Order: sequence, then structure tokens, then C-alpha cells
Amino acid sequence: MTIAAAIENRTAKVKAWSRTSRIAGVDILPDLSQAETIWRSLEDQQQFSTPYQRFDFLSPWQLQVGEREGLRPLVVIAYDAERRPLLLLPLTLKQRLGLRIACFMGGKHATFNMALWDRKFAADAAADDLVALIAAIRKHGAADVLALNQQPLRWRDLPNPMALLPSQPSANDCPLMTIVPSEPPTARVSSSFRRRLKGKERKLQTLPGYRYGIAASDAEIKRLLDWFFSIKPLRMAEQKLPNVFADPGVEDFIRGACKAPLADGGHAIDIHALECNDEVIAIFAGVADGHRFSMMFNTCTMSGNSRYSPGLILMRDIVDHYAERGYRALDLGIGTNDYKRLFCKGDEPIFDCFIPLSPRGKLAASAMSDLNNAKHLVKHSRALLYLAQRLRSALHR
Repeated sequence: MTIAAAIENRTAKVKAWSRTSRIAGVDILPDLSQAETIWRSLEDQQQFSTPYQRFDFLSPWQLQVGEREGLRPLVVIAYDAERRPLLLLPLTLKQRLGLRIACFMGGKHATFNMALWDRKFAADAAADDLVALIAAIRKHGAADVLALNQQPLRWRDLPNPMALLPSQPSANDCPLMTIVPSEPPTARVSSSFRRRLKGKERKLQTLPGYRYGIAASDAEIKRLLDWFFSIKPLRMAEQKLPNVFADPGVEDFIRGACKAPLADGGHAIDIHALECNDEVIAIFAGVADGHRFSMMFNTCTMSGNSRYSPGLILMRDIVDHYAERGYRALDLGIGTNDYKRLFCKGDEPIFDCFIPLSPRGKLAASAMSDLNNAKHLVKHSRALLYLAQRLRSALHR
């Protein structure tokens, strides 16, 4: 029997799971605070999760964005027979067209979505464990369908156990740079590209107070974000793109996460900036976990200094910063913009799962899967992508 058939037909009681799965019990909680202690214990770097699933990232997102959109938390925690937490699945529940859809918290602001896993359990997880997990979510009866988007196939050195579920490639790719710390800087950014950037940077270096840095204090963070939220709408209008940062609660979420301190001295979102005494020139903000930096948002000045490619110069500085600290990877977020390919030569394999949990969820899961496949086809066909971009541009005139 395939895992898809097993998920569909599984009806065993919780007490019988131990025969085939190490999951002996599942709690499904409607409140993040009830899960906080276990959640934070599974964030430890010795465990297995991405920084997008940190409590200090998703808690402000749910408070500022999720609640405004009418989304309700659905936090799934699985335990072994001794009530040791094995995984935490940070979901949120939304209603669309009469359907109850459970998806990852974080929405469009999380590049990657994953459960938070006990590392040993994740390394050994089998299909029966996933069957038991889905059976418990189905039995709870809160959702009609699971829509689990943008999951990395691997994270660090382990495969993602959720890939054992029926899945398909995500619509978009995520450009990825692999870093070997022992290699010279030119292995990350070529000598010729560095020379080009150095030539442009000489113009910026004449500016009084020119510098690169990472925002550390609340005052620095506020100043940089004030600038970002004034400039980014102008940049997006210039590109005829909708301003996603104007959505209700998004600015409050970003400000909260950027100020949320982590034990290692960083923040839930770190802000890197090029500045001079007269202005902020460029910023890149993202999440870091000791292994990878993952970019979330960026923009650069509207002044004449923009002609010196400050975004590319800042990206070079960020690459060198994390490589010098032993990081192994860096990504620039979903999408294949030309500037990303200047740094990232590979792609992070990402997948989606659409799992029906009720009879009416079957049709929804099938429709979501078909729509995802159509988007994937468009994104991976130059002709179709060109037509889609022309249409989007026309709609936003």
C-alpha cells in the first residue's frame, strides 16, 4: 500500500499507533502560548528546523498578520510513549469558500516551511510516523485539507521527513549559494566580479561616513526600518508591483521580529545596511541560524548613489560576513531575479503537499495540486512566464 493510500485509509486508534509508529500521542493546540515551552526547546541548533519557524518569528506574525486575516493557530505537537516531544507543526487555519484549510504560519513572509523536529526522530522518521501524524490531525476534525507549501527537501545535512508524504515541486525555485568556509573569497564571488564591484564602490567610499554594518540597537533598527518603509513603496510602484508591505499588520510584524533578540546576540530578523552620514544607501534583511543566511526583503536608495550598484556591493559584504563565521549556505529568497544568479549558482529543491482530511477536502486538495502544477509550468517556461509578466504589468498600470 502506498503512503497516500495509507493516509487515506488509516483509522486505527491512538493507542494502537505504537505498533507501527513512534508517535504515541498528539496534542493540537489553539494558542501559541500553550506551546511556547516545547516550541522553544525544539528551536535549539541541535534539533532540526529552519529559522523561519522560530517562536520569535511566527509569534509576531500571528499576532499582527494572522489575527488580522482571521487566521486561527493550529499547533500540532507529537510525542513518544514517554511524552517526549518529537515534532511541532506550526499551522494556522483559514476558511476559504466554506473550506477549512490548514497551512504553515508565516504566509508569504516565510521562504521555507518546516515542522520543528527532534533531530534523532527526524533522522529515523518513517512513513508510518507520517501516517500516524496525519491520522491524528484528521481525527481532530478542525480542517478539511492540509496545504503545506514551500518545504525544503533537505535542511542542513538531513532530508525533510515530510517529503515522505505525497508531494510535488513548488511553483518557484529558491536560488542557493553553497559556501565552503575553507575556500578563498574568490570561490564565493569571482575575482572579476569583485573587481567590478570594487570599482563601483570607490565612488561610494568618497561619501563621508560610508560603512557596512548590522543593526544592533533598537534605535538603529527603527531608523533603518523607517527608511525602508518610506522607500520600498516607491521602488515597488516603479516596478509596477503591488506593495505587499502595505498589507494589514505586515509592518508591525516586521518591526517586532527585527527587534526580537536571540540568545546568540542576533535578532529574529537581522538587518544589514550600507550607509553614509547623509543617507541609508541599501539594506538587506533576513534570518540566520549559524548555518545559513536567508534573505527576506531589501531595497536601495532613490538618490544618485543607486547607480553604483549598492545592492550588489552589500550582497558581497553579506556573503563574506557569513562565510567568515563558518556558514555553509546563503539564499536570496524565492524567485529567479537576475541579480540572484550573480551570487547563487544552484537551487534549493522545494516541494508542496496537499493532503485531504475530509471528503470535501479531496476536491480541494486536487484543485490546489492542479493549480500548483500550472504555476510551476508557467514559472519554468520562458514564453509563458513572459506572457504572465506582461499581463501582470498591464493589470497594475
